[in-house]
Amino acid sequence: MATTPPSPNSFMGFFQTALGRNLALGAGLAFVLAMMAGVFLWGQKPNYGILLTNFSDKDGGAIIASLQTMNVPYQFSEGGNAILVPAEMVYDARLKLAAQGLPRGGNVGFELMENQKMGTSQFIEQVNYQRALEGELARTISSIGVVQAARVHLAIPKQSVFVREKQTPTASVLLNLNSGRTLDKQQVNAVIHLVSSSVPELTANAVTVVDQTGQLLSGSNKSTEAASLDPEQMKYVKEIQESINKRIEAILTPMLGDGNIHAQATADIDFTRSEQATESYKPNSSPENSSVRSLHTTESASIEPVTPTGVPGAASNQAGKNKVTAPPVTTQPTPTNTQKDNTVNYELDKTVNYVAKQMGGIKRLSVAVLVNHKKEVDDQGKVTFRPLNDDEKNQITLLVKDAMGFNQDRGDSLNVVNSQFTEPEKEEIKPDPFWKPYANISTAKGIFQYLITAIGLFLLYSKVLKPLVRRINEEMNGGSGGGEFAMAGGAPGVVYAPNPEDGPVDPNSPPPPPQFDATGNEISPQKQRQRVVKQSKDGLELAQEMASQDPKIVAGIIKNWVNENE
Repeated sequence: MATTPPSPNSFMGFFQTALGRNLALGAGLAFVLAMMAGVFLWGQKPNYGILLTNFSDKDGGAIIASLQTMNVPYQFSEGGNAILVPAEMVYDARLKLAAQGLPRGGNVGFELMENQKMGTSQFIEQVNYQRALEGELARTISSIGVVQAARVHLAIPKQSVFVREKQTPTASVLLNLNSGRTLDKQQVNAVIHLVSSSVPELTANAVTVVDQTGQLLSGSNKSTEAASLDPEQMKYVKEIQESINKRIEAILTPMLGDGNIHAQATADIDFTRSEQATESYKPNSSPENSSVRSLHTTESASIEPVTPTGVPGAASNQAGKNKVTAPPVTTQPTPTNTQKDNTVNYELDKTVNYVAKQMGGIKRLSVAVLVNHKKEVDDQGKVTFRPLNDDEKNQITLLVKDAMGFNQDRGDSLNVVNSQFTEPEKEEIKPDPFWKPYANISTAKGIFQYLITAIGLFLLYSKVLKPLVRRINEEMNGGSGGGEFAMAGGAPGVVYAPNPEDGPVDPNSPPPPPQFDATGNEISPQKQRQRVVKQSKDGLELAQEMASQDPKIVAGIIKNWVNENE
């Protein structure tokens, strides 16, 4: 039953025309190319690097909004604690975020004072200032490499005009340290002095520092502090010991050779600090050669009292002519007891000696030196080792004593031992294979990504693009056929038969039905294809001969083709 072909004006009929077929093939080709471009771009997906980690939720929202404004692609890590951006944009994005003050670290600084409202009371202003000061201190402390985050609490009392009621401020600092990191004594003191220097009238003793585990890092009592070892003292002892070892090895290496001497020193350092004042007096010298400091002389005498004379009785006490008077008696007082004291003070010879002994002095040195046997090479080039003789040992001992600063009064000890060194066993280290440096997850991901891209491109090309291009080529060549004979050529791999009605013959098509020659033998499919190819070549030669003999026939055929296409 014959079927009616679709009308050229219908939708399906449009695709039966040459223009419709070309549009459909062009759209399919564009779609395949777009898919190949998409696969290629997916294979060239950029590597992402870490932009920021350990940020608060508030800072994370602000950072994401800023990245969207800057049109920077971003991703989150698996744990969600890191923001990833393309590796080539990491540093640029960090600088732009820093210019915007991000991340703020969860602490509010002096930018809080920029948003003051009208009618704010003095109390609110004081609270905001204290919050801003705490936030700035926390930011500064968090910039220390060991510290991951910090919080500062300030207790600033209200000022009073009365001196007796005046109170000093105090501060508390909570440090969240990085995993596996600690703060030494000097770093804790640095944090304490940083906080105390930032707040007026705040002393270092009023600052308390605590880590995230609740351990008190400041304010240790003096007894515990005195009993603990000072890291600076341990470092000082180590430096002295290493300096002695280097001096000994440096002076003996030119004589014994490199690697033939090992020295170890132990230093006993006195870290006590003492001060001593002494007064000494010399024996007194003769008075003639002495200087008089003071002279004190005392004289005393005792005299008997004078006894009164006269006639005792009443007559001598009466007045008038009956008074009896006695003749005057004259007496001279005579000393009966005389005493004289002489006190002389001479200058004394006095010596005051004040001695301050600084800490860090060496109390005792103990040095051990191990020397290898001496290497000798005979005339035949044979290497032998022999022990050192007594003169060589004494010479080495004297050099070591001068290098270490040997002091017998101090109790220093030195021990020089001569013994042959045991050579360590040489372990053969096999070089790593060339692929080991690249055997990591990131390299495997990259290789897998490129492999999938290559496979996808190959499948699109071989299964879609190549057949589509072949189909377009066939449509273009097939539409130009007609006339009395067919031209050879067209799509690759297609051979046109001499008779145009037979149509093109595909070499890859199934073999034709079996044919037999004049003798009755079956002709193989390969010979049949060769016969078809030979016939097409003969047809091509015939067409060329006809075109050369009668060009008018060829012109008529081309004219008929043009009219049919129109």
